[in-house]
Amino acid sequence: MQSSATATWEGDLFTGSGTASLGTGLATDLPVSWPSRTEAANGKTSPEELIAAAHAACYSMAFANGLAGRGFPPARLDTTAEATFEKMEPGWRLTKMALSVRGNVPGIGADEFQEAASAAKDGCPVSNALKGNVEITIQAVLA
Repeated sequence: MQSSATATWEGDLFTGSGTASLGTGLATDLPVSWPSRTEAANGKTSPEELIAAAHAACYSMAFANGLAGRGFPPARLDTTAEATFEKMEPGWRLTKMALSVRGNVPGIGADEFQEAASAAKDGCPVSNALKGNVEITIQAVLA
């Protein structure tokens, strides 16, 4: 399986702007700009927000699979991923990804839920792509 996306940029980094689109056509012409990365979104997205969305979806899938493998298929998982983009030396970097998940998982105990939440990080391909470059934290709450 291969996935694709496209981007178009016009102008310089600081005053220019562009769009990003998913190859599936499900999201097209998403506006992007430098200020949406470093100041405020103001109705635009950023590469970091798109990575956060990918990470939240990927982690949810890995967590659901891990829970089912333990005999506790989840009724629902709600995952938020918050990406931190910081100015470092020598430039800007995605430094942190904070995952927060709330799970409705019938029959599971709190300790096993926490173990599965932690293990899901290793089963998530996006987590593995970020590993070693981005600090990843997980906060898991059993509903």
